[in-house]
Amino acid sequence: MNQYEPGRGIALSVGASALFALMSAYTLLLAPLGGLDIFAWRVIWTAPGALALLVLRQRVPQLRALVARMVAQPRTALALVTSAALLGSQLWVFLWAPLHGRMLEVSLGYFLLPLVMVLVGRFYYHERLEPLQWLAVACAAVGVTHELWATHAFSWPTLLVAFGYPPYFVLRRKIHADSLVTFAVEMLLLVPVAAIEVRAGGSLALVEAHKFLAFVLLPGLGVLSTVALASYLKASRLLPMALFGILGYVEPVLLVIVSVTLLGEHLGMRQLGTYVPIWLAVALTAVHAARLVRFER
Repeated sequence: MNQYEPGRGIALSVGASALFALMSAYTLLLAPLGGLDIFAWRVIWTAPGALALLVLRQRVPQLRALVARMVAQPRTALALVTSAALLGSQLWVFLWAPLHGRMLEVSLGYFLLPLVMVLVGRFYYHERLEPLQWLAVACAAVGVTHELWATHAFSWPTLLVAFGYPPYFVLRRKIHADSLVTFAVEMLLLVPVAAIEVRAGGSLALVEAHKFLAFVLLPGLGVLSTVALASYLKASRLLPMALFGILGYVEPVLLVIVSVTLLGEHLGMRQLGTYVPIWLAVALTAVHAARLVRFER
């Protein structure tokens, strides 16, 4: 049974959203690396950061216990490999999109994701929704319906984000392990894939030729990624799934702002018909979150 802590969980979720939005612009500093290259280096630099956090928080015994479970229980090993693969696909598309002018499509996926998460919380975990939460979901549904009416389809980056994360979070809860420890194991499982890409993709030579990239920018990406992901995944364990899903509206709002102001993407009148109802859902979510924190205190 999860011990929910709304105040701490909300703070971690919002902080992680701000760091993720910053990271989408940070990738522009990593030229001439491509999206797959940045994904590989992000994993390589995030793994030691995750292990360092385990040492600082004295969770190494839990890490050893989880590794022992993987050896003794093939189901646990398969679950962790699957969760690592699901997480890896999300890390890649998030870094690929800003380099190819597709960040608005990814941000739409993050707008859709909370709706899916709320439905998972309501119908899979049987969580009760408050009236403000239902109203927020209804507003977001209006925006999503408008997007579907205007485009008649969602792009594959949008669908990958919206429907890739929910099974990942459900699977993580089934593993029944500390959130940070599970995250460290996932990163370690992704390291061999990242190492192969660095070697085969030729980015190692590029990095060696750019010292500032090698010793400042890529380690900085690792720090950003470690703190953001660890905060986000911890929030997923401290909040009811429905509330965690609704708080997901914060990140795509920030991503849209970054996409338009820093990445040069265009937000026209058609897109506003999608985003305005969803921004209203964000405002309602903020009111609900504030009430929850006040009630907790």
